[in-house]
Amino acid sequence: MENSPGHQALRKGRTSIPGQIYLLTTVTVDRTPWFLDEKLAKTICRLIIEDRTWGDARLLCWILMPDHWHGLVELGERNDLAQVMNRFKSLVSKRLRQTGPHARIWAHGFHDHALRHDEDIRTTARYIIANPLRAGLAERVGDYPYWNCIWL
Repeated sequence: MENSPGHQALRKGRTSIPGQIYLLTTVTVDRTPWFLDEKLAKTICRLIIEDRTWGDARLLCWILMPDHWHGLVELGERNDLAQVMNRFKSLVSKRLRQTGPHARIWAHGFHDHALRHDEDIRTTARYIIANPLRAGLAERVGDYPYWNCIWL
């Protein structure tokens, strides 16, 4: 529900600062685990690594989980957070409609957290890519195929 209090709360106080690094999270509608399907997950991973997906933002680290996506993104000069995430979610949805489900994929909105100067970016990246371990989907990070990070 786009106008729900939760959706509006995600936008409250959101700022888009060029050069700022953000931890971004978006979930599927009803947390449907679309990306347990290997074909769909691989299709989306190919799209995630395309430069056009991010415009002038820079994708530093990401993971595609069965029912959500996390990424560390350094915002560029031209697009704000909403534009970057809307492009990503739109491209994923269009690609999946061509090859798989025709249902709505992403829930409305997304969560963002601007990393503070005292937060270690590599620690945040390790936290992101350890998601499959915490979820019981893999025993080692290298066993889970749907992620990438510029430092690892």
